[in-house]
Amino acid sequence: MAVIEARQVGTRRAGPAVAAAGVSSFALLYAPQPVLPQLATDFRLDPGGASLAVGVATAALAVAVLPLAALAEVVGRRRMIVWSVLASALIGLALPLAPTFPVLVAMRAAQGVAVAGFAGVGAAYLADLVGATRLAGAVGVMIAGNSVGGMLGRLGAGFAAGPWGWRGAMLVVAGVSLLCSAYAARTLPAPPPVVRAAHTRDGGRIGTALLAPYTVGALGVGAFVALYNAASFRLSAPPLSLSPAVASLVFLSYALGTASSAAAGRLADRLGRRAALVAALAVTAAGSALTALGPLAAVVTGFAVLTAGFFAAHAVANAWVAAQAPPAARGRAAGIYTLCYYLGSGAGGTAGSAVYGHAGWAWLIVLTSAWLLLAIVAVLIAGRPSRAVARRPRQEYA
Repeated sequence: MAVIEARQVGTRRAGPAVAAAGVSSFALLYAPQPVLPQLATDFRLDPGGASLAVGVATAALAVAVLPLAALAEVVGRRRMIVWSVLASALIGLALPLAPTFPVLVAMRAAQGVAVAGFAGVGAAYLADLVGATRLAGAVGVMIAGNSVGGMLGRLGAGFAAGPWGWRGAMLVVAGVSLLCSAYAARTLPAPPPVVRAAHTRDGGRIGTALLAPYTVGALGVGAFVALYNAASFRLSAPPLSLSPAVASLVFLSYALGTASSAAAGRLADRLGRRAALVAALAVTAAGSALTALGPLAAVVTGFAVLTAGFFAAHAVANAWVAAQAPPAARGRAAGIYTLCYYLGSGAGGTAGSAVYGHAGWAWLIVLTSAWLLLAIVAVLIAGRPSRAVARRPRQEYA
C-alpha cells in the first residue's frame, strides 16, 4: 500500500520535473542545428563538416548510454538524471568559448555523454516511479518534453543567431536549459524501493523479436536528422534566401510531433503495432518527398508532415520495445533502442549532410526515402508478438 501511495504521489510530481529535464537535455543536444551555416562560415567548413557539431554529440550519447545506464543501477537513476541535466547545461555555457572547431566538437562530445544520463535512464526511472499501468502516459509526457526541448532549442538558437551570432545563440540556449535543469534537480521525486525478480524463466533474454523497432529507431531518426541538418542550408540558400531567424521557424513543426507522439498509442490500439508503424513511416516518407518541391509553402508543409510521421513512428517503436522485452531485460532492451536511435541520428545526420553538400536536396530525399523504405520492410517481415505479450494489458505498450 505504501508503494502504491508513493507511486500516486510520484506520478503527479514527476510529470513537470521529467518534462523540464527533457526540455533542457534536448534543447542543448540540437541547438547547433539552425546555426550550422554560421559555423560553416566561421570555421570554413562544408555542410558535412559543420554537421559534426550535431552528429558527434548524438554519437557520443549513443556510445555512453549503456555504460551510464549500468552505472545508474549503482548510484541510483534519480541521481544519474540530476547529474546529467546539470552537467550538460554547464558544458553548454562553456561552448561559446570554443576557439576552434575541433575544440567545439570535443566539447559537444562531452555534452552528448552528459545527456546520455537522462536519455538512457529516463524511461526506466519512470517505470520504477509510476509502475506499468501508468507508464505509457508518463513516457508520453517525457517524449513531449523532449520534442518541445528540441523545438525550443532550435528556435531560440535560430532567433538569437541573428543579432548575437552562433556563440550568443549557444549561450542563450544554455542559460534557459540551466534554469530547466535546476528545476528538475530540485523537484524530481525519488522512486519507491523496487523489488526486482532474481530469476525469470526466459533469463532476461532479448532475442531477435526487437530487431524491427531497433531498425526503425536507427533508420527513421537518421532520415529525420539528415533532413533537418540540411534544412538550414536549403532555406538560407537561393532561391529561398531566408534569414536564420525566419528559417528556424521550420522547427515549429515539432509541435505536431508532440501531438502525434501522444496520439500514436491510440493509433496502435486501433491498427496494431505493425500497421501503425508502417503508416507512420509512410507519412514520414511522403512529407520528405513534399519538401523536394520548389515553393516555400510546400517545403514547410513537407517538414510538418514528416515531423508528425516520424514522432508517431518513434513512439510506437519505443512502446514496442517496452512491450516485447521480458521484464528482466526491459532496462537493457530500452538502452539498446536508445543506442540504435542515437547511432542512427549521428551517422545518418552526418551522411545526409554530406550527400546534400555534394549532390543537392533531391539526392538527399532519395537517400532518406531509401532508409525509410528499409525500415518499413523490417516492420513488415517482423514476427507477430508472442502470446505472452498479447495477453498483457494494452496500456503497457499502446
